Amino acid sequence: MRAVVQRVSTASVTVEGKVVSEIKKGLLILVGIEEVDNKNDIDWLAKKIINLRIFNDDEGIMNKSLQDVSGDVIVVSQFTLHAATKKGNRPSYIRAASPKVAIPVYESFVSQLESLLGKKVGTGVFGADMKVELLNDGPVTILIDTQRKE
Repeated sequence: MRAVVQRVSTASVTVEGKVVSEIKKGLLILVGIEEVDNKNDIDWLAKKIINLRIFNDDEGIMNKSLQDVSGDVIVVSQFTLHAATKKGNRPSYIRAASPKVAIPVYESFVSQLESLLGKKVGTGVFGADMKVELLNDGPVTILIDTQRKE
């Protein structure tokens, strides 16, 4: 799994002109899923994200986690995170999981985040044409890959 984690002041997802998710302070997580991703990847990534100390403390130091600040989350599936650009100018998405594999992994990831946070997590609509708006706070943007554990 690959994730782009963005600390936001606000974020929303709109599908066909209707806002389907909206948050204030928290994280917008774009997640790409590969065929090899499994429960271990889901658990590791969810724990890593909610414990990242990327929110400011009283001194302005990034020393607080999502849980510490009671932040909210939106998770958006994004197969393009697995784009291969080595050859030519048209990206290949061969490494991205098929919807048959990706949807259950995506849903399990969202459920795991909800379980760890003890609250509802916003989502996009899998496979839909989404308009994602955010106000990146910082800006703080972190890339995480469960296959590399970095």
